[in-house]
Amino acid sequence: MDKIMEFLPFMLKGSVLTVELFVLTLVLSLPLGLPFALGSNSRFKPLSFLCKVYVWIFRGTPLLLQLFFFYFFFPLKLGVKISAFTAVVLTYVLNYAAYFAEIYRGGINSIDRGQYEAAHALGLSRGQTMRDIILPQTMKAILPPTVNEAITLVKDTALASTLAVTDLMKATTSAVNRMTDMTPFFFAAIIYLIMTFVLTLIAGKLEKYFSRYDAKEEW
Repeated sequence: MDKIMEFLPFMLKGSVLTVELFVLTLVLSLPLGLPFALGSNSRFKPLSFLCKVYVWIFRGTPLLLQLFFFYFFFPLKLGVKISAFTAVVLTYVLNYAAYFAEIYRGGINSIDRGQYEAAHALGLSRGQTMRDIILPQTMKAILPPTVNEAITLVKDTALASTLAVTDLMKATTSAVNRMTDMTPFFFAAIIYLIMTFVLTLIAGKLEKYFSRYDAKEEW
């Protein structure tokens, strides 16, 4: 018991930073992904091309490589010093925005064309159609993959430990090295499972909320 009380407060402190990283990434990347999704579907070819290249780069390269790139690029190439935590947040936001952009784009493209035609018949503009009809229905369609990405994000936060960021994984590894005992890994697994369990509960509530936008009820 004494051993547990020795490392648990340190791990809980690391958990707080993990939650901060998770929340910041989600809050910033979720809205950022939408303009890239709309841009990819744009009829303006240069914009569509740039958005698709952005998504291709961030989905096609390892997150760990991106972490190292942003952490070392700014000070070495631009002479701008940024903290490890700032580099991690920037990397995670840009990376997950690319994944969310593809999720949004798939959700938007899954909406039946009849929805657009009906909106046009009612005299709604393209912007009104997207905002009031397409996006609410899209939210329901993209909820499962978005939750899956959020759960993946919880686990991906562990990569921040490769830099000078004392997140849950970094704190756990330090505790194991200091105590020469594998027990902290067990507690870290429990904490990660609690986080993903909470996300699953929230997802269930959101699914019920967006179910009112079922296409059958709209039209």
